[in-house]
Amino acid sequence: MALVEMVMPKMGESIMEGTVLTWLKQEGDTIEADESVLEVATDKVDTEVPAIHAGVLKEILVKEGDVVPVGAPIARIETEASGSGDSAPVAATPKVTSANEKPAAAASNGQAAVLDKPAGDRFYSPLVMNIAREEGIPMNELERVPGTGREDRVTKKDILAYVKNRPQGGVAPAPTQTAPSAPMQSAPKQMPISISGEDEIIEMDRMRKMIAERMVDSKRISPHVTSFVEADVSNVVAWRNKVKNSFMEREGEPITFTPIFIEAIVKAIKDYPMINIQVDGTRIIKKKDINIGLAVALPSGNLIVPVIHRADQYNLTGLTKKVNALAKKARENKLTPDDLQGGTFTVSNVGSFGNVMGTPIIMQPQVAIMALGAVVKKPAVIETPSGDAIAIRHKMFLSHSYDHRVVDGSLGGMLVRRVADYLEKFDPKQTL
Repeated sequence: MALVEMVMPKMGESIMEGTVLTWLKQEGDTIEADESVLEVATDKVDTEVPAIHAGVLKEILVKEGDVVPVGAPIARIETEASGSGDSAPVAATPKVTSANEKPAAAASNGQAAVLDKPAGDRFYSPLVMNIAREEGIPMNELERVPGTGREDRVTKKDILAYVKNRPQGGVAPAPTQTAPSAPMQSAPKQMPISISGEDEIIEMDRMRKMIAERMVDSKRISPHVTSFVEADVSNVVAWRNKVKNSFMEREGEPITFTPIFIEAIVKAIKDYPMINIQVDGTRIIKKKDINIGLAVALPSGNLIVPVIHRADQYNLTGLTKKVNALAKKARENKLTPDDLQGGTFTVSNVGSFGNVMGTPIIMQPQVAIMALGAVVKKPAVIETPSGDAIAIRHKMFLSHSYDHRVVDGSLGGMLVRRVADYLEKFDPKQTL
């Protein structure tokens, strides 16, 4: 027999840790290769983790609720060995620290023999704690490291940046009474809420808590500005009405307005590539790929944003199939972490709820998002060879929210105007 370690797998680009939600197997259970052993939550999606070997689940190394870095051991599996019957030696590894446990590990250099329990409620991930221990950073110093994560959380990037610029002597200067350090900005106090015996109290689920945190973070990070344009999409409506039945017969799935709108947005982004950027401190990262996030409402009422990677490489038929596939996977809870990674611009179809316009919140670290309003019939003045006339036209509002740190009104306004131009010039005679 041999013991093999099961580690926290990498579950997508930039995901460095996961939270153990549920163990689907218990110690002593027999498991098959590729059989789901536990469920893990990342900041993107919940995922079942399969076993990499068949055997017996000998030891569970982490508890439900633990935050585990990618690559850290989470369990040991006893497997059939092809050679000797002795158990294979397994290097001792520290158990991952739970958010509710006291971190207790000594740094080898003796600068910080033990990391004490934080004095406040600030949370530190095991990865940050390990880096602090390795660098000999005591808890009283760690608590003064500025955090850019949600709820002032110290991220891996924050701790590594601090280590790089750490003052000589290894200890950050402590505040004094004569020259106190500037306190970090605290969250605004919540106003007291009155609850009567007739009120129903509903606890937020994990996804709703995550959405709430990210929306507040985005409004704090990015000064939002929204520009509006009304577009005449009569040609688009006429064309879709003409081809929708034949498309369904040929492809076995519907063609909606959404892929047509996305096609126009992608064209406009190619015309104005400085909207396809991200901000890293004082650096602007111009993204090569155009990856369009598509906001999808789930049956629970929550919202999730799968991504069409390299959307500019698809024709209209390809975009239609991709939109339909991602929406289906989202509603069936079958999205993978990779489906949610790498978005550079997001589209939210508020018109599907009957809304004529909206002011959407940017998905960080992107700098822009566009809301598509409902298509409605309106009387409008049109130019004809014999003069102006009033006709019934199909109109919709496009709402473009952008990060005013790096996107000025001219760029934000021109981008949404260009999207409207592409929709208004849509060729009703084209074929799929």
